[in-house]
Amino acid sequence: MSSSTNGQGSRGGKESTTRASLIRATAQIMLEEGYAAATSRRVAAKAGVKPALVHYYFPSMDDLFLAVLRDGAEANLARQRQALTDDEPLHALWRLNSTHGARLFMEFIALANHRKAIRSEIVSYAERFADIEESVVALAMRAHGVDVAEFPPVVMSMIITSLARILLLERGLGITRGHAEAEAFIRQYLERFEIPRSDRRDAQRVT
Repeated sequence: MSSSTNGQGSRGGKESTTRASLIRATAQIMLEEGYAAATSRRVAAKAGVKPALVHYYFPSMDDLFLAVLRDGAEANLARQRQALTDDEPLHALWRLNSTHGARLFMEFIALANHRKAIRSEIVSYAERFADIEESVVALAMRAHGVDVAEFPPVVMSMIITSLARILLLERGLGITRGHAEAEAFIRQYLERFEIPRSDRRDAQRVT
């Protein structure tokens, strides 16, 4: 009885590890070469397993892509929640939208044009992410007396998120024109609503 239970636990752990390896390998291929390169054979080679195992865990490539998307989405939402506890949540959200997680999300947007299952999942994730981000921007703007009717938080949030992703996408292509100016503009905007840590420490020393 005991050995049977242990055997099942061992197999379950091994299966979980293999499945996670396939998800991780797919994400890496998508980031390095684009979604079109993420075939079952390429994923298997990257994960160091036989191609048949890919279909054992994921009957179709849609199932695999959805698993990668959900895994990345949950990780990104967790990072977003952590960013909200930062001393400078707006700065943290800007950095979050400038990471490889955002690059992977943009790759999924391209994939969604060809796969409806991916499209609906992206919409669900994007709405959850945007709702939280908009609320943080709204709180920061109201705290600094900004007229949210004139500068709607949903629009300001979209500007920050979209600009971060565009810079990330262009940088990957080797395009840097206007990047320094855009980043300086965003820093000025963010610092308008958040006192930098260094200034906060200086103010505390004075008081």
